Amino acid sequence: MFARIREILRKEIIQILRDPRMRGVIFVAPVFQLILFGYAVSTDVKHIQTAIYDLDNSVESRELISRFLSNDYFSATARVQTDAEAVDLIDHGRVTTVIRMNAGFGEDIRAGRTAVLQIILDGTDSNTAGVVLSYTAKIIQEYSSNILMERLDRLAGVPQPIPQVDLQTREWFNENLESRNYYIPATIANLVTLVTLMLTGMAIVREKEIGTMEQIMVTPITPWEFIIGKTLPFAAIAFLDLFLVMVIGVFWFDVPIRGNPFWLLLSTAFYLLTTLGIGLIISTLSSTQQQAMMSTFFFFFPAMLLSGFMFPIANMPGSIQILTYLNPLSYYLVIIRGIFLKGIGPGVLWPQMLALAIMGPLTLFVASRRFKKTLK
Repeated sequence: MFARIREILRKEIIQILRDPRMRGVIFVAPVFQLILFGYAVSTDVKHIQTAIYDLDNSVESRELISRFLSNDYFSATARVQTDAEAVDLIDHGRVTTVIRMNAGFGEDIRAGRTAVLQIILDGTDSNTAGVVLSYTAKIIQEYSSNILMERLDRLAGVPQPIPQVDLQTREWFNENLESRNYYIPATIANLVTLVTLMLTGMAIVREKEIGTMEQIMVTPITPWEFIIGKTLPFAAIAFLDLFLVMVIGVFWFDVPIRGNPFWLLLSTAFYLLTTLGIGLIISTLSSTQQQAMMSTFFFFFPAMLLSGFMFPIANMPGSIQILTYLNPLSYYLVIIRGIFLKGIGPGVLWPQMLALAIMGPLTLFVASRRFKKTLK
């Protein structure tokens, strides 16, 4: 048995490494994609293109504008004097935000009246608009509180301490609130998933296309031996890719890995059993490599969207959440993010690890049974 498995392993390794394009897909593409996605996949909103529409031009209006522009969140890219100019900038996407203050803004503040400020947002991207709205609300609230305190001091004659609630926040696990630290571990998981699905998805169907399947069918090799011989090289490649992209994530993007890497490797082994098994099932169901490629993406994209990679699972409809329980990527994302950012282990992650430990062997079993049917 071991001799037959060894020969399958040898054949697979030679077949993979002798193709320069395949070597590029395995070793170069994941690193390039992680660097690209690491910079592109981010929900941090900074340097918001802002148009200043100040019809008052008073000390008060200029002070408020300076508060908006004194940080990295807002950047004044235009100054307008008419409504038509503001609408044109919004329509053409040249600005995301318009800060408008009508004439009399400063006079209202000096007279103790309520001053009106208008913030116009481009709501095409609802997520960005919501973040920008929270930024503007915080800046305006601080400005309004300072005006109120100065007014109370003048009325009292002497400065008096005003009772306030002192809010002190503390962020755990991602102290700088960088979305990159949250998305890069998930990107690593997606890259490993895609590589293993593509390699195994074309493993058996490639044998059919080049005409070697008939030779395998007449050999004494069993389905389990064939499956093991097919999956072990791809599992080794997946671990190598995992190591490469982890090094890039930790040392290039400064993403912390606070947990024990052993638990990450063990969980990855369980997870790879599922992805390799699913890829082999796809390969047995496909007649050509093109069909296998399309079937791989047909599985990968829904799995990614239903994994919690971009959208929280808790925000999905109940019927959709049920489908996430069948998605191995959703369990693996919880594990890899927990180990990277929180430093937790099996004491917390045992439900996800157990789910992968069950799904992996079960998927490989189905793949072996499916391959047995193709021999008949």
